[in-house]
Amino acid sequence: MDSAEWDRRYAGRELVWTSEPNRFLVQEAESLTPARALDLACGEGRNAVWLAERGWQVTGVDFSAVGIEKARQLEDARGVHVEWVIADLLNYRAEAQGFDLVIVFYLQLPAKQRAKILRAAADAVAAGGTFLLVGHDSSNIDDGHGGPQDPAVLYTAGDVVSDLEGAGLAIERAEKVRRPVQTSDGTRVALDALVRGSRR
Repeated sequence: MDSAEWDRRYAGRELVWTSEPNRFLVQEAESLTPARALDLACGEGRNAVWLAERGWQVTGVDFSAVGIEKARQLEDARGVHVEWVIADLLNYRAEAQGFDLVIVFYLQLPAKQRAKILRAAADAVAAGGTFLLVGHDSSNIDDGHGGPQDPAVLYTAGDVVSDLEGAGLAIERAEKVRRPVQTSDGTRVALDALVRGSRR
């Protein structure tokens, strides 16, 4: 999907996603000392705002102007400050080794584009900093709930590790994780890929 398609998707008054942070961000980032954070493909801003509420100095980047506007509304409602940037991640370059936490959540692109963006994301991780990615796992089409149904934009944790090879990150966690999803038919389970790394 291009930025115009995402603008249309975000155009309603309600949030497309919840205003609450992703469960894996909470699990992985709660113990980190707040510093500078970069949220790539930030969408409506829920994860960036949650980090800002915990004292992080956050930059959120997305190519949807409508998504960023809704992120600003959430920021205002929560009484925090986030620097928002409207940019296509294929062309965006963050400050090299400028962020203590870089997150990429549910960025679903074909492999070549994904690898380019993830290498740039890794380059933004400062010494001692953390890289965290969560995305729809390739197995989710057959074995999980929801998410994109195009296998070309899905991937495994192993694919991400390969994308990051030579990027100077020590991979600390790379696995398939289960995410409960509440539906009208009860709780279903989505399958995600989670990769966490750090720059020594």
